Amino acid sequence: MTRVLLVDDQALVRSGFSLILSVEDDFEVVGEAGDGATAIELTRALRPDIVLMDVQMPVMDGIEATRRIVAEDLAKVLVLTTFDHDEYVFDGLAAGASGFLLKNSDAEHLVEAVRTVAAGHALLAPQITRRVIEQMVAGERQAPSERRPPDDRTPSAELDVLVEPAGTHTARQQMAAPAGLALLTPREREVLELVGTGLSNAEIASTLYLGEATVKTHVSNVLAKLHVRDRVQAVVLAHRVGLV
Repeated sequence: MTRVLLVDDQALVRSGFSLILSVEDDFEVVGEAGDGATAIELTRALRPDIVLMDVQMPVMDGIEATRRIVAEDLAKVLVLTTFDHDEYVFDGLAAGASGFLLKNSDAEHLVEAVRTVAAGHALLAPQITRRVIEQMVAGERQAPSERRPPDDRTPSAELDVLVEPAGTHTARQQMAAPAGLALLTPREREVLELVGTGLSNAEIASTLYLGEATVKTHVSNVLAKLHVRDRVQAVVLAHRVGLV
């Protein structure tokens, strides 16, 4: 049973998510929060497996709440937002989110996304994955100097309140040339290259003529040796060190 905490400042949205997930036998919605600060408190108290996290909320936004939840290793976070902008994904992943999904995804994709993250895999909406990777690798994004309250709920207003978490730039520099890269076997390095191109375990297995279970083991070894949290970080790392 996967325990899920729903975080969104709109009660109707939370009710919709709850209805979708509650009909599944393997999900249990353990609580709801309307802002990031409450989300942190409930995550500490309820210890859900997955937090579905909105981005723009009162009191504390979803990016900062995600950063704190992940820093305390309380739960995996799947960020949900209405707007298809690279900045939201970038900030969410930099804060430690395990995935990103647009709110206009259908019920089937929402359920699949929660199951994917619960299984320990990273997830991004397919239509934005490559743009985000390119942006993270190039290091072109500049964070705002300070948070400003938005004038409305338009995408341009929300962009102004997303601030890169403290220490992220240093973390990126350390991740650029991990010592663990030299510890990879030739096969693990090959698997990392294919992960870096965005292939799934099944696609890697087909490419290398291996069993999917074998590929899964290789991926796990790669993540452990490189000290990266999930496939998203592995993809970014593969691009940064020139494997892809």
